[in-house]
Amino acid sequence: MQDRQKLLNDYDLEQKKEKNLTFRTLIMVYLTMLLVMAIFLPMVYIKNQIYYTSREMTKLYGQYELLLEENRDLKLKIESIRFKNQVLDVLSID
Repeated sequence: MQDRQKLLNDYDLEQKKEKNLTFRTLIMVYLTMLLVMAIFLPMVYIKNQIYYTSREMTKLYGQYELLLEENRDLKLKIESIRFKNQVLDVLSID
């Protein structure tokens, strides 16, 4: 019975003890966090840069398509003006 009581007392004492982090454990946690941040922060930065660059490229491509359409329209107008000029020259000669 005394062994059992002693065992229960030891168990109670062990449960009442404060369990704090040791300095070594704290340093390990900080180093691990630093390592994780060192790995993931550049990845996030690079992904953000890719995202913003692709947005800019999409914007520029839209402007490029708009300019191509405007170029086609201007070529049609120039062709129309040339045709009218040639017709008027032929009519004015006669």
